[in-house]
Order: sequence, then structure tokens, then C-alpha cells
Amino acid sequence: MKHTILYIFILAIHVFSCGPNLHKRAPIHTAKGLVSSDSLGISLIHEHILVDFIGADKTGYNRWDRDTVIKKVLPYLLELKSLGVETIMECTPAYLGRDPELLKKLSELSGLNILTNTGYYGAVGGKYLPQHAYSETAKELSKRWIMEFENGIEQTGIKPAFIKISVNDTSELSEMDQKLVKAAALTHLRTGMAIVSHTGSWQTASAQIAILKAEGVDLSAFVWVHAQAEQDFGKYLEAGKSKVWISLDGVVWDLDGHLERLVFAKENDLLNQILISHDAGWYSPGEPDGGDFKEFTSIFKVLIPALKEKGFTQKELDLLLIENPRKVFALGMKKIKA
Repeated sequence: MKHTILYIFILAIHVFSCGPNLHKRAPIHTAKGLVSSDSLGISLIHEHILVDFIGADKTGYNRWDRDTVIKKVLPYLLELKSLGVETIMECTPAYLGRDPELLKKLSELSGLNILTNTGYYGAVGGKYLPQHAYSETAKELSKRWIMEFENGIEQTGIKPAFIKISVNDTSELSEMDQKLVKAAALTHLRTGMAIVSHTGSWQTASAQIAILKAEGVDLSAFVWVHAQAEQDFGKYLEAGKSKVWISLDGVVWDLDGHLERLVFAKENDLLNQILISHDAGWYSPGEPDGGDFKEFTSIFKVLIPALKEKGFTQKELDLLLIENPRKVFALGMKKIKA
């Protein structure tokens, strides 16, 4: 509780001292500690260092050697640093390979800010959900996530910067998916962390939005992850009206599709609600040499030159890679106005 009171006190100081510049200085937790959001710089909002697909009942730190992972991954992070990137949001959740201590070491060695998360991954038939997720209520789950924010993850002292959940891509959410969304809403309203939800189609995003609104969460706290899966571009216009963040975060898997969507966003004045990233990395325990690790540089080496050919200005690129991430991940409760 004392940590929550301290955070509210710090946030209040920012509100009164910064006014309209609140997002530029609001606090953010990284693997190395608390920083102001104006220190994030160029940010990749959806990447993975390590993901363990074995299942919630079998995964654990014994599944990988941190020094071996560091040897494989560090060169990729150093290359990012050389390209001007300052921050990575690492989106691997608990029970799927989240390792805060690994992220801290990589952050120290690379000089990058690395943000981790709290929350659970409900897709893939619940393969990555712990058993207590089935028996506990949304409120009980949220207490676990809030505790990580207040006290740190396990005994590491490392605190999450955002809430990462996952739901199955369907118009009607399962009881479990609804519980995860509600738990995320309750956690946001206590901590101010953004809700970053692995989603897919707009119909699934809309089903989550209904729950968030019912809980009183302003939709500017919600990130529609993997929005590139939506084939009807008109749905992006609906998302824009609702104020949700549209995350086009699979550049390494489909560069042309992301380019097409970004051009549409520019033509329809949506860039101030767009986030971009690779969804790359993926060191995989159990596979030889960690599997086929995907680099994090396609945005800078391929996509940005293509965007410039389409008339994107440096100001617009900075909006996508600096300003928008700073607004999303700066701590601050967002409630629907009465």
C-alpha cells in the first residue's frame, strides 16, 4: 500500500507541475528502475527476448541458461542501440517465459530501457494459464498483478510497466477471457498501467472494449495488439473514434501489409493513434541455439525508407516511434468521465 501512496504522490506532482506536458515526464518502470517517460526515446512497443512454448505447468527458469541467452541475444540489442533505439517493451507474459532478471542483465549490457509486464495469456486454449487463473475471480487475479506493480515481480524488485493479456480471437469472449479483461481493467484503475491485449480482429477488440467501458476505463488506456490481422480497414476508423491505440506490431512477418495500413492511417489522420513494432526475437528454450531468432531492425532498414518514399515526414515517424509510445506507457489512471 505504501508504494501505491508514493506513486500517487509522485503522479500528483507531475500533474500539477507539468500540465499538458504530463506524458513527457510521467514515471515508467523499467527492468533497471523508475525513469521518466521523456527518457524513452525511440521505442519498439512489442518485442520478445525469450518465449517458452512448453506450457504453464512445465515452464520455469530451469528451462534456460541466462548466460547462454545473453550470448545469443545481446548482439541484436546492441545493433538496435546503434540505430538509435532507446527502449523495448518486452511482451512475454508470466508462465510463457517472462524473466525479469534476464531483462535487467540485458538492459545493463545493452544500454537499452527494457520494460516488462504483468498479466496472463489466455489464448491457445489456456495452455499458458496457471491453475489459479481458473479458480480465482477477476478481482483476485488483479490483486496479484497489482502486488507485482507495488512490490516487484517475485523477489526481484523489478516492477512491470504495463499489463499484458491475451484473449482468443472471437466475437464472443469466453468466461476466462472476460475474466482476464476485467482483471486488467481493475489493475489499470489501481496502477495506471496501460492494458496491452493480444487480440487480432476488431470484433475481438470490440468485445473487450465493452468490458473496459463497463468497468469505467477510458479506452485511451487500451492497446489493440496485432491490429494488422484486421482486413477491413474501415474498422481502423471505428477504432480511431473510440480512442484505442491501434498496434501494427508484426513488421518482421509482413512488411508490405504494414506499409499499406500505415499509408491508410496517414491518409485518414490516424497516425496519432498508431503504434508500430516487429513482434520479433523469440529465443526458444529447448530448440538448438534458441531457435531462429528474428532481428529487430526491419522498421529502420526497410519500412522507414519505404514510408519516406510514400511521403512520410520525420515528424510523423517520430510520432509513431517516440511520441505515441511515450503517451501509452506513461503511468496514469484513465477513467471515463462522469
